Amino acid sequence: MGRENTTLAVGGMSCSHCENSIKKAVGGLKGVYEVRVDLAGKKVTVDYDPAQVNIAALREAIEDQGYDVD
Repeated sequence: MGRENTTLAVGGMSCSHCENSIKKAVGGLKGVYEVRVDLAGKKVTVDYDPAQVNIAALREAIEDQGYDVD
């Protein structure tokens, strides 16, 4: 069981509602340990188990909330 982290550039985030919706969507994925949202820097950092979830699934969860992942 490994633990990795990745930081994704996310456009369109501007408020606490944005932060909460991303944390809920990504945090609900199996294998995600922690989600940190930096509104000012437009970044989302995720600690996750790569054996359970991949970066494509993280990106998709954010995009499904209506945000752009670069």
